[in-house]
Amino acid sequence: MYSEDLLKRLVSELRGKLETAVLLWMHDPAGRDAVVIRQALLPDLTNLDAATEVICSRTPSQIQLIKQNYQAKFGVFLEQDIERHTSGDHKKLLLAYVSTSRYEGLEVDREMAMKDAKALYKAGEKRLGTDEKTFIRIFSERSRAQLAAISAAYHDMYGGSLKKAVKSEMSGKFERGLLIILQCSENPAKYFAKALHKAMKGLGTDDTTLIRIIVTRTEIDMQYIKAEYLRKYKKTLNDAVHSDTSGHYRTFLLSLLGPNN
Repeated sequence: MYSEDLLKRLVSELRGKLETAVLLWMHDPAGRDAVVIRQALLPDLTNLDAATEVICSRTPSQIQLIKQNYQAKFGVFLEQDIERHTSGDHKKLLLAYVSTSRYEGLEVDREMAMKDAKALYKAGEKRLGTDEKTFIRIFSERSRAQLAAISAAYHDMYGGSLKKAVKSEMSGKFERGLLIILQCSENPAKYFAKALHKAMKGLGTDDTTLIRIIVTRTEIDMQYIKAEYLRKYKKTLNDAVHSDTSGHYRTFLLSLLGPNN
């Protein structure tokens, strides 16, 4: 109707955090994820935490769509950018995670879960030094339901949690990636509720994280995230966002969150 590109018009009309949030919202869910990962991997803006979170918290079918969007939008394969901008075990984990097809159903194999729990124990807590390869293989190949079963088996067999084992054996971006995969296998909404709380607690707000999570999860599982937030922090997510933001930026985020419940 107006012979101009809406995105360009929005760029010229909006500023700051509101602009960032609205522009991200203009894509479809997989497109948003692709944009977040791309921006997080660009050398001048490197935010590997953001890239790690998006990749490690998505399901295999979501990752397939992200990869297609990524290539269509940026003319480069997601794997190539991961290869170029990450390193070490962190790189190996991300590459394995985006290129392995995992089962998405709820069925689990208890025997295999016990076998994997044993392999992880032998690769981590039982030995001096860590066999990272085993962690990468199991965390990137097992379905969410299976990983949750492995975590439960680990606790039954060794008395400690798999999460604690990861924390004591690993460090840095690699540890973060493994923990996100593990937490999202058990309860993705709980993971995001905690990440949102962390972004808003204390002085100042981590708006990059706030925007990323609210905009990319609104159409996926926001009702569950809001419920987890209320259960854990005894206040609604809407109230938390309201007190930590202001102006049109606040209005926009609250309209994405929907009713205050």
